[in-house]
Amino acid sequence: MRFLSDNAARVHPALWEAMRQADEVDSPYDGDGVSQRLDAAFGEVFGRDVAALWVATGTAANCLALSAMVPPHGGVVCHREAHIEMDEGGAPGFYLHGAKLLLADGEGAKLTPDAIRAVIDPIRDDVHQVQPHAISVTQASEYGRSYTPQELAAIGALAQERGLGLHVDGARFANAVAFLGCAPSEAVGPAQALSFGCVKNGGMSAEAIVFFDPAMADAVRYRRKRAGHLQSKGRYLAAQLLAMLDGDLWLENARLANAAAQAIAEDAKARLLHPVEANEVFVRLTAAEREALRSQGFDFYDWGAEAARFVAAWDSDQDAARALGKAIASL
Repeated sequence: MRFLSDNAARVHPALWEAMRQADEVDSPYDGDGVSQRLDAAFGEVFGRDVAALWVATGTAANCLALSAMVPPHGGVVCHREAHIEMDEGGAPGFYLHGAKLLLADGEGAKLTPDAIRAVIDPIRDDVHQVQPHAISVTQASEYGRSYTPQELAAIGALAQERGLGLHVDGARFANAVAFLGCAPSEAVGPAQALSFGCVKNGGMSAEAIVFFDPAMADAVRYRRKRAGHLQSKGRYLAAQLLAMLDGDLWLENARLANAAAQAIAEDAKARLLHPVEANEVFVRLTAAEREALRSQGFDFYDWGAEAARFVAAWDSDQDAARALGKAIASL
């Protein structure tokens, strides 16, 4: 009964099959026929022209996307608990050659226009201070909170007003779209780039950077090579992404994960730290209570001294999720 992370989930059978079908001689790198279909496939999802590049990890997707917006002397506004700040080992500074993360506050690990202004307004327009060049939001956030289309539109309006790029870290973008029930274009708002998560949603080694300004992808193609993410057999990454989009499998998988998270939350609601708006559940639990759950076979991560995080995945057992919720309620 594993609720450690959606990274630990199995690879979906449809993606294995897609990789098997791609297992034939084709052009190397991204010149193959499978990779050449990505732009159109993602363009259909978002209803506009896009350029989509595959990479192997979400860290690379985030950092390479931001590299198109932020010079080495610039800054990226993000939440102080954003993945790029807390969980990427300094990769943004590495990929962006020294660019700084400018940390903002916000309930549920979500940014607001006011929180962004509180960070950027005090910055003087002179060479002695790091100037903001982009905003990065996480959809869904590190606490499993989803930005509504209206919230994203407000942040996008501020970004446009201040001449800032807007990036969406969408490691769990599918879960947010499934929760919101809106069009994917609404869940990404007026962003210039999206890190589209696949690995957490049933993939193996493929993530996508979707550029809504296709011209931005041109420089990133060179940066992807320099960063070591231009894989010689890229068709296997492209095949996973296309299989995920085919028939909206990405949304089907996300709905399964979200449903399991809601099953946990239904009985554990008195202990919830945050509303459950994706596939993560944060629960107040003492060390003794966490040990009691583990003794019953539940696997999860501690979240500080007095809480735990449970993450459901596309292949989570719904009965196990309900059993976990009842076990929490009985503590």
